Amino acid sequence: MITTLFFDLDDTLLWDKKSIEMAFQATCQHVKELDPNVLEQAVRNEARKLYESYPTYPFTQMIGINPFEGLWGTFNDAGEDFEKMYQLMPEYQKAAWTNGLKACGIDNPTLGDTLAKQFIKERLNHPYVYPETFDVLDQLKDKYQLLLLTNGAPSLQNTKLTLTPEIAERFNHIVISGDFGRGKPDPGIFEYALNIANVTAEEVIMIGDNLMTDILGANRTGIKNIWINHHKQTADNVIPTYQVDRLKEIIPIIESISRQK
Repeated sequence: MITTLFFDLDDTLLWDKKSIEMAFQATCQHVKELDPNVLEQAVRNEARKLYESYPTYPFTQMIGINPFEGLWGTFNDAGEDFEKMYQLMPEYQKAAWTNGLKACGIDNPTLGDTLAKQFIKERLNHPYVYPETFDVLDQLKDKYQLLLLTNGAPSLQNTKLTLTPEIAERFNHIVISGDFGRGKPDPGIFEYALNIANVTAEEVIMIGDNLMTDILGANRTGIKNIWINHHKQTADNVIPTYQVDRLKEIIPIIESISRQK
């Protein structure tokens, strides 16, 4: 019997990719000499390269913090690895924008620093959720125990939830990988979530957009799952239990599973 639903946060309930895109667009508009799309792509490329060059990169992969979250996060979290990120990220944020400008022919570290600070403001100003998020959660929250299982730094994920407080108030539990010490798809964080919710794997469905974290981790832990395949991708090596194109389509699947004996 299904009693509990685990939900991913970013790009499952929160439309994080759109928030990042809108922050880039608003920030790049400040450089009148350049096509905003060209500058955005240059900064994205430089950010990835720089992010992967830091000694903190293996930790960010384990916890699940991407380069574009690094462009606006503070990472003032507990732990030695987060302390390193806290020290590195201000310089990373400035350098990513400065290097992006330079790749477009503008060598101006002062402007790079200004844009880095502007991007942080713009990201905070552009929280987006999917149009169906609250309706779907409202249809489920009185029938099932809801647990939010999200990768990321606690400071960053809690900021996202503060910007959109209507999400957290619909959940019974919130588990953040940076608090636990390992991220999805590590089975340990799924087992920890099962313990927090006081349920077995057979009582849970995991809902998420990422094959390599949400679905792979659920598979490894024996948890049924629903993959929200926003971009019509093909599941080759990781096979979800169920697949949908958008969030609202999970409702009939959950109801069908719940009716099974």
